[in-house]
Amino acid sequence: MSLKGKRIGFGLTGSHCTYDAVFPEIEKLVNAGAEVIPVVTFTVKNTTTRFGKGEDWVQRIEDLTGNKAIDSIVAAEPLGPKLPLDCMVVAPLTGNSMSKFANAMTDSPVLMAAKATLRNGSPVVLGISTNDALGLNGVNLMRLMATKNIYFIPYGQDDPVKKPNSMVARMTLISETIEAAIEGKQLQPVIIERYKD
Repeated sequence: MSLKGKRIGFGLTGSHCTYDAVFPEIEKLVNAGAEVIPVVTFTVKNTTTRFGKGEDWVQRIEDLTGNKAIDSIVAAEPLGPKLPLDCMVVAPLTGNSMSKFANAMTDSPVLMAAKATLRNGSPVVLGISTNDALGLNGVNLMRLMATKNIYFIPYGQDDPVKKPNSMVARMTLISETIEAAIEGKQLQPVIIERYKD
């Protein structure tokens, strides 16, 4: 399947250490001819970490996609009825945002964009990056895995020895996961040996 001409929402949440793995994949989507609509959480926009300044990451995704980042809940809501997407991607998806999404809490632009996309019956693709996927957040992960129109970028343990509860998506599979999701299929295998990546 070609992604040319597809409208792909791309949401970033606050797993700052994962952005370097995600941005080359956003560039691939743009190069494939997709229209990429960036959406960022308040954390992404306003937080400075050792991985960079929030404002710099927002500028970078805007430059890469050629579109202004959606950074408010009000601006994200029209992605439902008025400006529908072919697919909404959230990568990285933190454990915090994952738990909120699994429990129908919509308190960020990214979660509103995902909810709006589900409302249209379109696919939402999630790329997890969380230290507690095999801990307290496991129930939320499984709830989302069992939800209609939600698909996962294949994921696995990133450091089974030092962080045994942590799981991270293999971000290099973003495009393939989107293509499968638009066809109503989950890219398989969904559980992979992430740490060998």
